[in-house]
Amino acid sequence: MRRPRSNGKSRRVIWMAALSGCALVAGTAIAEQDRFALTAPNGLAFSEFRGYEQWQDVAVSTTGTGVKVILGNPAMIEAYKEGIPGNGKSFPEGVAIAKIEWAKAPNPASPYSVEVPKTLRSISFIEKNSKRFPETSGWGYAKFLYDPATRTFKAYGTDSSFGRKVCYECHTAVAARDYIFTSYPDR
Repeated sequence: MRRPRSNGKSRRVIWMAALSGCALVAGTAIAEQDRFALTAPNGLAFSEFRGYEQWQDVAVSTTGTGVKVILGNPAMIEAYKEGIPGNGKSFPEGVAIAKIEWAKAPNPASPYSVEVPKTLRSISFIEKNSKRFPETSGWGYAKFLYDPATRTFKAYGTDSSFGRKVCYECHTAVAARDYIFTSYPDR
């Protein structure tokens, strides 16, 4: 017994539906996270620092397992060049810092011992806004942890007090420097 012959149209519809489903799944798997849609629990948003990748470097720092670059927005760099905080003045409203942290690893291509950034760990931001953050001497803090497996960021902290309880409490050690650890070294 012969099977009835399809007109081809129904097979095309089935194939198109199957391919569309595959494309949807693949598109979801490779879609990138919009990090600028993230907000820290205290309301400081990643989007407030759009363009931070082009800010000028302030300095680098290392820990036992990581390396960090500290970047300043143009207002922050100008304040540093004016001698703040070493001249006893406070940083002006609107200055901002971005801190990018990586795990570090030896550079196998280098002919001498040098450690370089390897896996991104986090991006942190600090902004001077006295009206918005009066409880932390005018500084707002945000930290976004990076997951290399999923290539996504997640805001650090469980509630809005993290900026005060974690970040600010640490920064009070440098209150005389307007709560900023990093100096602007000679160039």
